[in-house]
Amino acid sequence: MARNSKKGKSYRQQSYNLAQGSNTKSKAPNYSGMIAPKAISQARQDIKTWKEAERLTKLEENPKWWKQILLYKDIRKDALLTSQYKNRTLKALGETIILKKPNGDIDQEQSDFLNNAVWSNEINKHILDSIYEGHSLLEFSFNDAGILQVDLIPRENVNPRDGLFYPDYMEDKSIDYREVREYGTWLLEFGEKDDLGLLNNAVPHVLFKRFAQSCWSELCEINGIPPRVLKTNTQDPTMMRRGEKMMRDMGAAAWFIIDESEKFEFAQSATQSGDVYSKLITLCDNQNSLLFSGAIIGQDTKNGSRSKDESSREVLQTLIDGDLVLLEKYWNSRVIPALQALGVIKGDVTYGYEQTEDLEQLWKMTSEVMQYKNVDDKWLIDKFGIQVTGDRVQPSAQNLNLGLDFFD
Repeated sequence: MARNSKKGKSYRQQSYNLAQGSNTKSKAPNYSGMIAPKAISQARQDIKTWKEAERLTKLEENPKWWKQILLYKDIRKDALLTSQYKNRTLKALGETIILKKPNGDIDQEQSDFLNNAVWSNEINKHILDSIYEGHSLLEFSFNDAGILQVDLIPRENVNPRDGLFYPDYMEDKSIDYREVREYGTWLLEFGEKDDLGLLNNAVPHVLFKRFAQSCWSELCEINGIPPRVLKTNTQDPTMMRRGEKMMRDMGAAAWFIIDESEKFEFAQSATQSGDVYSKLITLCDNQNSLLFSGAIIGQDTKNGSRSKDESSREVLQTLIDGDLVLLEKYWNSRVIPALQALGVIKGDVTYGYEQTEDLEQLWKMTSEVMQYKNVDDKWLIDKFGIQVTGDRVQPSAQNLNLGLDFFD
């Protein structure tokens, strides 16, 4: 294989040389700098393209991921797919991070440091993206100000199954990145080796949706501005030139010229309302919603209801909770040991999140117990933001003044 070639070894030796030096912050590799820039094809994608890209990732020898990843970048342009991705990802990224010491106390200083750092959010985003794209390979470095930088090695340049990095994904020269000394400290890997991610399941639905939208737009064009037909003697150049000028001057609608002896008719479809395209687009959108959110949330305006939306949000929250658990596992097993080795995180700490509370249920319980017990004012202010002072005053019979003239 190409990984054993002399050039492959020279790349590997270069990575070792980058790791030598007395200063820890000068040991960063530079795999991102080795990548050869490529122009991205804008050709129309179809099911054949998808199956070919999937086949290349399953090859026994020298599998390539670049076609699959470029296809993922293309389908991410879909509006609903982007919306579903952000609904799930941004919710997880917005959770407050806490670092706990071995005795269970919160390390507030380092917790605040992580919550305010841009790079910690970038790490979490790339970890979550491994769910959708199957894999993420991150490279750490320090800028001139000594601030940690996080770079994603382009997925099209990585073969996660064999642990190979391709400076040029069109060639076979590679680096076995799992064998270099920076791996686990400067290079961190997330995701499964053979998993193509959720986006692979979304590809056919996005492609069929585009097809339906294209056909529907053509139907709208034909029905909205019907093409014009001119019959003339096509053997006479003078009449042809006059006919062409006439058709061009009449407007921007499509037109064509046929001979007087020819006949042209539009084929009549079973329906011209576009309902078949609308149903196909709705089906594709619903399937992608189920993939990313586990339910269809806020899209079915015809058959939707508040209770249905609430139950769907509960399903989405379950998926988000699972994403948070995944983040905790990766941070505690890979990220924190690497940051401790780089001197970014100090001491023995455990990564986690604040326990979320159902404030609606908590308020219901609080309002019920307030009838019998006093509740601390400061706790009410901190928990619910209600500015309260003193105890509740019970109205007495003397203050009510319910005389006979009260009801007059």
